[in-house]
Amino acid sequence: MTVGAESRLDDEKVKEALRLVIDPELGYNIVDLGLVYAVLVNDGGVVNIVMTTTTRGCPATNYMKEGARDAAWSVPGVEFVDVTLTYEPPWSPQKMSIEAKRHLGIGDDGEW
Repeated sequence: MTVGAESRLDDEKVKEALRLVIDPELGYNIVDLGLVYAVLVNDGGVVNIVMTTTTRGCPATNYMKEGARDAAWSVPGVEFVDVTLTYEPPWSPQKMSIEAKRHLGIGDDGEW
């Protein structure tokens, strides 16, 4: 059976689901905050997510990792999710989307 293009699992569908995960301290989604470094969709519906937090020791780390895992699981076709936390490279406001910067009152230069 051939899977149609509309139902094909890809990284954009997973990223869209990850936008439902809100950083509780900043009040914006983890994708546009630049906290998601990579989404890799592999054969068999295996998804690898590499993400970070704004700071080491962030109290919301487990919340956001679990949220990312659960959001990815909600995408049809996902069979397994692995979320890896990294601090290399370190997060900075420059990683945020323009929309997230505007929402938080940050200029294009990254200044608060």
